Amino acid sequence: MVKIANIELGEFPLLLAPMEDVSDPPFRKVCKANGADLMYTEFISSEGLIRDAAKSVQKLDIFDYERPIGIQIFGSDIESMREAAIVSSQAGPDLIDINYGCPVKNVACKGAGAALLRDVPKMVKMTEEIVKATNLPVTVKTRLGWDENTKYIVETAERLQDIGIKALSIHGRTRVQMYKGEADWSLIAEVKNNPRMHIPIFGNGDIDSPQKALEYRNKYGVDGIMIGRASIGYPWIFNEIKHYMATGEMLPGPTLEERVEVCRQHFTHSLEWKGDKLGIFEMRRHYTNYFRGLPHFKPLRMKLVQSEDIQEIYDTLDEIAQTMSYAELES
Repeated sequence: MVKIANIELGEFPLLLAPMEDVSDPPFRKVCKANGADLMYTEFISSEGLIRDAAKSVQKLDIFDYERPIGIQIFGSDIESMREAAIVSSQAGPDLIDINYGCPVKNVACKGAGAALLRDVPKMVKMTEEIVKATNLPVTVKTRLGWDENTKYIVETAERLQDIGIKALSIHGRTRVQMYKGEADWSLIAEVKNNPRMHIPIFGNGDIDSPQKALEYRNKYGVDGIMIGRASIGYPWIFNEIKHYMATGEMLPGPTLEERVEVCRQHFTHSLEWKGDKLGIFEMRRHYTNYFRGLPHFKPLRMKLVQSEDIQEIYDTLDEIAQTMSYAELES
């Protein structure tokens, strides 16, 4: 049984990675229904939280059906991060996660996210202050290092564990790599196999199939896997991995009707949480992923992304189900 403090996650948990503009409550709901064991909010700016910025505060919304769930925060100022941890704790999550891995320019170049990999002492001090500020378990998500010359993750993991974090998720790339090239899990395994480490170590990067998930579990010995991009438009990946690990057999992929139904549920949740205008707008980024490989989908996709009428969008989803057959889906 893998546990983060007293939170039981099962024998080999699958985690939904926090993804900006993706892992909001509507998306988390369909992922939870399809097997995600632990989820996180989109990362939330510490400065936005302590200044009560509406966008940041809205990201604190969590629901009982999502549990266990963590709120992830990021920032460059230690005091602001400490205060943000207090605010986040009051929202009632199961844990607080710190983002030391985001590589995007407007985060890292402001000294937050993966930028802390260039200043490990500051990272450790910031983490220590957050651990002191909350009674909730604190976890960290990070990368191997800033670049090829600063892959200090083994030592960094020890130091973070020593000041009280309860789990560590590691993306197998440096900040300089962004999302290019192949993720290197060998250093993740080195952290896991370090006899000094006793907290759960979760691997992240390039897991896009049940076969690869099983291979990496067996090869690298991690306690669980965090899945990000492969789940976008395909929340079924969690249950598919679980089934394959338990039986060695692949579940059949979702039928076209199932794709339409989950997309419809996602859209409905988006309207409920964000309101009609924003719910319609922010759902547009997901349609291509839900129906990837569907031949002759472009005209229907254009209808979905151009419509501002809720009923018309539902009718278009019905049209997809009625006029396309699952057999036509490309592999």
